[in-house]
Amino acid sequence: MLVHGSGSSSFMWAPIQRELALLGHRSFAVDLPGHGLDAQYPVAYQAPQDLSAWANEPSTLAGVSLQDNVDMVVDVVRRVAGHGPVVLVGASLGGTTISGVGNTVPDLVDRLVYISAWSCVELANPIEYMQRPEFSASLLPPLAALNVGDPVQLGVGRANYRTADPALLAGLKAAIMADGTDQQFHAFLNILQPDESIAVMMSDARVHAGTWGTIARTYIRLTGDRSLPIAMQDRLITEADALTPDNPYDVHTLDTTHAGFLFRAAEVAAILDGLAV
Repeated sequence: MLVHGSGSSSFMWAPIQRELALLGHRSFAVDLPGHGLDAQYPVAYQAPQDLSAWANEPSTLAGVSLQDNVDMVVDVVRRVAGHGPVVLVGASLGGTTISGVGNTVPDLVDRLVYISAWSCVELANPIEYMQRPEFSASLLPPLAALNVGDPVQLGVGRANYRTADPALLAGLKAAIMADGTDQQFHAFLNILQPDESIAVMMSDARVHAGTWGTIARTYIRLTGDRSLPIAMQDRLITEADALTPDNPYDVHTLDTTHAGFLFRAAEVAAILDGLAV
């Protein structure tokens, strides 16, 4: 089972699902609440854009919580677990959801896999970790001009992925996919949705040793990641291993970026194939 990150959907997993199918594996990519074909793309977000109107457009994701995401995935896990072992994979912010699932139904999950994803242990959520030195190499904070509207008022972070500003586009590419071509980068931008719930990013996402900590787990480090820097990935791994020293992460490393791993689908699928239970 594959869980997407912020501003994304099940669509992102298509390259990896194709490779998994060629290796003989069934896979299910979820759309978290308000994502995928349920995503909101207001007219003001289209071209030509009306940023003033869009800045005040209410969001269908406002108030969606991390618990909503966890409940949705738990329901799917319960249904697929009857067909065989469950390997639950999360990328980026999707890590908070799979952590919550591990806390809730550890008996139904055979392995958790984090792909440069948030697995909170000592601090409550990604926002708190972003204030720490290990996050300082991230190229996302300087891209504040990409955001539209007041997140406190809207209840969401709203990113203008359809900007035509060359400096913002170059900065975003450096942050999420520096190793990709411009064509790959633009293709990826066009499957993103602009809103993501603030409540999801600020909810308590800490893992619990007695539940989550009993599940076999893997972390796929992305050394070229300038969104969730490698120093922060390593901190998350270290904290989790200290929490459950008898059940440490099985760690793999790819020399790619935050979204670049999608264009290394065969390599990612090979790792997942080796973890099959």
